[in-house]
Amino acid sequence: MFAKINHVAIVSQQYALLANYYQAIFGMKTSPNFKRAVRAITVGDGYVGLNINPRKAGRPAALDHFGVEVEDVPTVLDRLKAYKDADYVERPSTRPFAGITANDPDGNVFDLSQKKMENRAGVYVENDGNQHERFISHVAIRTLRPDEMARFYADVFRFEERNAPAGDPNHYLTDGKVTLVIMPYKIRDYLGTNILPTGMDHFGFSVESGDKVKEDLEEAVGANPLMNGVPLGRGKEGAARLDLARRQAPYADYFIADPDYTLVAISGRR
Repeated sequence: MFAKINHVAIVSQQYALLANYYQAIFGMKTSPNFKRAVRAITVGDGYVGLNINPRKAGRPAALDHFGVEVEDVPTVLDRLKAYKDADYVERPSTRPFAGITANDPDGNVFDLSQKKMENRAGVYVENDGNQHERFISHVAIRTLRPDEMARFYADVFRFEERNAPAGDPNHYLTDGKVTLVIMPYKIRDYLGTNILPTGMDHFGFSVESGDKVKEDLEEAVGANPLMNGVPLGRGKEGAARLDLARRQAPYADYFIADPDYTLVAISGRR
């Protein structure tokens, strides 16, 4: 395909811990040939890189953005010009995964790169396209105009839209391996729980067995309590938030939150 989702980025106060967490629980790998731990730590699943950035002043800890590798960046930038409010800026040369950051017409941010960009390094070069047994299956964003944004991503990146099940209001666009889930945002959905803005919602893993992931997580926490994620669904507000997540992402078997609160959907293949 013309484009592939090549990374997901988290901003974290515990970025080194999260790197170990995603290696221990999901089998992601770091690059032995790339050292930039003072800036960030990147782990990969063979196809997608998970970039874990340290939190800086004025920046919240959160699931931050996703990135797309394309065959030709100038072609993408030309397509962006057709959309009011879509724009882009060039990134510093220290970023090994993106040369440009752009936004869609609703303000959702994504990175752009292409194979020949000289600043690509680490797992972004070493990922060979063969996904590990546990791999990132999707990334989900909340947006005010989901129909328009689905058309934007299909047009700009030539992602293929898959039909949603009956009653599912989401749009599902795929690069052939990873899915971009575009979720409609309505503030009234958050009655009874903390209100979130538009933007990144969660990302998810496809795994060989959801029960096996639970076992591995239990074993990891027994060996190192710092691996314990944030409990979900506790109290009335927590239960309301978890119920909303289940309704917004009906494809997930269950949800976990990593040690720095990032919401992760788990989908077992059996």
